[in-house]
Amino acid sequence: MSSGIQKLAELIHSGSLEDWGRRNREVFEALFGSPSGRYPAKAKESVALRAPEFREDSGVPFAAYIARPNPDSGPYGGMSFVMFPVAGKPCLIGMVCGTQGLAPDEAILGRPGHARKMQAICAWLNRRAGAGGLAAWAKQDPTRTDLEIPESVRRAWSEYADVFKRYGKVVYALYKPGAAPEETAQAAAAMLDVMFEERGFLPLEEHRGEGEQLQAEWFRHLMPSVTRAEVAELLQARRYVIVQGPPGTGKTRMARLLLQEEYGGFGMSVQFHPGTTYENFVGGLAPVHGEGALGLRFAPAPGFLMRAAAEAARDPARSYLLHVDEINRADLAKILGEAIFLFEPEPESERAIELPYDFGPPFHRTLCLPPNLHVLGTMNTADRSIAIVDVALRRRFAFVTLWPSAQVVEEQSCDPGPRAFRELLSLFIEHAPEEGLTLAPGHSYFLGRTGEEVRRKLRTALAPLLEEYLAQGYVAGFAEAVRGYLQWLRTL
Repeated sequence: MSSGIQKLAELIHSGSLEDWGRRNREVFEALFGSPSGRYPAKAKESVALRAPEFREDSGVPFAAYIARPNPDSGPYGGMSFVMFPVAGKPCLIGMVCGTQGLAPDEAILGRPGHARKMQAICAWLNRRAGAGGLAAWAKQDPTRTDLEIPESVRRAWSEYADVFKRYGKVVYALYKPGAAPEETAQAAAAMLDVMFEERGFLPLEEHRGEGEQLQAEWFRHLMPSVTRAEVAELLQARRYVIVQGPPGTGKTRMARLLLQEEYGGFGMSVQFHPGTTYENFVGGLAPVHGEGALGLRFAPAPGFLMRAAAEAARDPARSYLLHVDEINRADLAKILGEAIFLFEPEPESERAIELPYDFGPPFHRTLCLPPNLHVLGTMNTADRSIAIVDVALRRRFAFVTLWPSAQVVEEQSCDPGPRAFRELLSLFIEHAPEEGLTLAPGHSYFLGRTGEEVRRKLRTALAPLLEEYLAQGYVAGFAEAVRGYLQWLRTL
């Protein structure tokens, strides 16, 4: 960590307003240029320090790195990094939209990516420094300067009540430092790195590696990874789980490996589609060979769920997995019918439903799900042709998301795969609305053992997917950026 950032952390932890302006000027100068700085000297031209001297009774003291051009005094606008000192305590630090509005940073503050990054940084800080409490908070939309900081945050950080009263509507990310200055240094560096990158400046070369490592830590909270072991543990705890995510993230592969490895092959895989019915999944009448003029008759036939329950009941000492692929491609309300009553992870008593026919042993006319039956659904969040899973099912299933993994691409691909992955993922993170982020193509589109294999997959698998997104209007908010990316793919 640069000595300039360390000096900033020391200032934040000083707990004193004495000589506030001079001390801030010294720290500000130390942040830029070698040997003490973290950012290039030219980056200093993009911001100005405002750290007025305050008496205890003259208002809410602060120090801010504000956007140029802004006046030297009075209200200002745009994105800024701010410290709010309180006597005897560390400064509250965070990101603020000036009281004069979004300009000159309306393009940055209005972009979904900026809010996502701050939310990820705050999630990371809460994970590492929260100790069961709240260490950081971020607003969903920085441009909503009509919204106050939540009351729960105000109560938890009551020592900063004056700050919230004066600036509660314009603050959009906050960190309350703990006892360790080194943690505060990393928190401040993460926020400042984002602020300066948005203005076109990266850390100096000697600090770039450390900055990338820091970014990788909080980026995990933007698109958190989920391992097969974690899904297996969740299935044991909740019994009913749905793994969702963009296409190409390995959802089906994970489910099949779970069935083979963790469940030792004790289970089955089925796939839903728009034609799947209640009779297919639960059970119903089906034609069977018999005597008579037609040679056919109708008899009760168990569906996938009833068959899985029967097989699981035969060996209650082992967990049985029913994997339902593409679970959202069917009309789940019709397929499950009254059987949705059975999907309760922790029922107070055994649940059963009455069946319209006698299906023979072991259930006859009453169906219940044995406790060793686990159901894993996999769901493609890019499939907009079928209605979203309804609330009743979401309450009964635990949902986890598989995101595109940069680590997989770096380890299992070669040029131009990693570069193509980073550039496309950046477009989605920066520009896609919340529902659009779940469309970001997964890592499998970028994998290959040779450069030619990677390029072929990009042209024949990824490009058609993106073209379909454009045709369906799924990426309307950043369509030109996606078209530009497609033009680049065609040059490979």
